[in-house]
Amino acid sequence: MPTPPDAEPLLPRGARRVAAWCAVVLLVTAVAAIGVWLCVELGAVVTPVLLAVLGAALLGPLYRLLVRLRLGRSLAAFLTCTALLAVVGGIGYIVVSALIDSGGQIIDSVKRAAQQLSTHVAGTGLSLDDVAGNLKNMATRFGGSAATGLVSGLSVVSQLVATALLALLLTFFFLRDSDRAMRTVYSWVPRHSAPRVEAIARRAFQAVEGFMRGTTLIALIDAVCIYVGLLILRVPGAVGLGALVFVGGYIPYLGAFFSGTAAVLVALADRGFVIALWALGVVLAVQLLEGHVLQPVIQSRTVHMHPALVLLALAAGASLAGILGMLLAVPVAAAGFGIVSELRKSYSDSISDADGPGSASGSAGSSASSSSDNEPPGSGAFS
Repeated sequence: MPTPPDAEPLLPRGARRVAAWCAVVLLVTAVAAIGVWLCVELGAVVTPVLLAVLGAALLGPLYRLLVRLRLGRSLAAFLTCTALLAVVGGIGYIVVSALIDSGGQIIDSVKRAAQQLSTHVAGTGLSLDDVAGNLKNMATRFGGSAATGLVSGLSVVSQLVATALLALLLTFFFLRDSDRAMRTVYSWVPRHSAPRVEAIARRAFQAVEGFMRGTTLIALIDAVCIYVGLLILRVPGAVGLGALVFVGGYIPYLGAFFSGTAAVLVALADRGFVIALWALGVVLAVQLLEGHVLQPVIQSRTVHMHPALVLLALAAGASLAGILGMLLAVPVAAAGFGIVSELRKSYSDSISDADGPGSASGSAGSSASSSSDNEPPGSGAFS
């Protein structure tokens, strides 16, 4: 029914638009908060699924290669998961054994530092015995807490082992039954919405796959460069430290910082202050190479997020699930930005279709190009 000419709206048009957008933002935020809460509450189920998706994204090229070699899907998925288990187990063994071998040297260096510190402490009127007595009292006070923490730590280890085994099994099924995923989407989703849901799912998985592929290549290059540098400096445990750098590469920025710190500490313990400075220079040079060469060249065509967004995602993941959350935060955020990118693209296509017949050919061309890897300028969330 048309509005009478003398009737005026209660709010101006701009205020109504702001109110409508605020309602939409509040609704989306509430749905996202409920989703995050459910993921945290169901972490025992959600975590293996996310790890399996990452594993399937990382191992997809190897699985497809084995399938092209005329191996059965089950056998190809089994061999791929076996290769993953062998690589992860080998890296873990190398890291632990190398750090154990270097642990004695680190302890000796700490003892020497304590002896040097004792001369300075004696000059202040205190004695090293007083310091040791205070440390003993603190150890006695927190001994019960440490025992409780040991029991809880064993429980955490058992949960991690169970999660890893479940994630490995899910990775096997995700790889073997990947061809059925789109058929499942078309059977569950209404027919007119299925193509859009398929495009969104493919875009999200491509973002995760691009992140995992680029991160793995960058982490491998970083590990090799730091290994060669530590080998030239004759730092013990160079193989283990290089493997630690490779593992830390999956946590952007923070993983490189902690693994590089470990390399510098080992160099300081065994080779002295000057060699530690050289090791620090090697680590910084590799980080500069990663930030200015590897990241733009390798990940610019797959997935690229601003460092501020990466740090925010890491902080959110750490607050929700600790170290595991930091590992999963960035690929989940990349998938989210991929979904937003596809939604923006489909929304712009629908608007161009509604503009008139003159834009039909342009929208058809843009929808055809959306199926390829090349996106229109400015349409991607990662550019």
